[in-house]
Amino acid sequence: MASSARRPERRQEPLSRERIVTAAVELLDTAGESGLTFRALAERLATGPGAIYWHVTGKGELLAAATDAVLGTALAEDPGASPRDAVRTLALGVFDALDVHPWVGAHLVSTESHAPTLPLFERVGRQVRALGVPESAWFTAASTLLNYILGVAGQNAANTRRAAPGTDRAAHLGGVADAWSALDPAEYAFTRSVAGQVRDHDDRAEFAAGIDLILDGITALSR
Repeated sequence: MASSARRPERRQEPLSRERIVTAAVELLDTAGESGLTFRALAERLATGPGAIYWHVTGKGELLAAATDAVLGTALAEDPGASPRDAVRTLALGVFDALDVHPWVGAHLVSTESHAPTLPLFERVGRQVRALGVPESAWFTAASTLLNYILGVAGQNAANTRRAAPGTDRAAHLGGVADAWSALDPAEYAFTRSVAGQVRDHDDRAEFAAGIDLILDGITALSR
C-alpha cells in the first residue's frame, strides 16, 4: 500500500504591530475611517480582535500609527538639503501622501489633539529657523507654511475623494473654465480673467508654486 505524502502546512506570518498597521492603511484606503473597525481588521488579518488589542489599545492609537506610517517618508530628513529645498520636499511629500491616502488629511484636521501635526510643525519650524527668520516671526512663519501645506493638500485629497470614478480631469477643468468665462464681467472681472489658467493648471505644480511664494515672503524677513 503506497503511503500518501502529507502536504506541508503553510506557516502563517506572525501577527505584529507592523502587520496590523499595514492592514489598517489598506483598509482605510478602501473603506475610509468609518470602515476601520477591529472586526474588519481581524477578518483581513485572519485573526481575532483580541489578538489585535494585544498590539494596539484602540482605534485612536491605530489611526495615529497608520498616519505616522503614511507620512513617514515625507518626514524623512535629508541632511544635505538646503532649508528651502527641505521645506519643498516635505510639502510635496505630504501632498503626494494625502493624494494617495485622502483619509490622512481628514484625520489630521478632525482630531482634537495637535499631536498628529506636531512632527510636521517641528520639521517646518527647524527649516524656518535655518532660513534666518527673526525669532519673533518663527511661530507665524512656521504656522503659515503648515496651514498652507495641510489646507491645500487636504483640499486636493478631498476633491479626489469626491470625484466620481472615471472622471476626466481635463474635461472637468474645461467645464469649470467655461463656467467662469460666462460669469458676469462686472461682478467677476478677476475670476473671468484667470479662467484660462484654470483650464490648463496642474494641482501639484500650483501647490509647489504657492510654497515658493510663501518662502519668498519668509526669506524676505531675514534680510
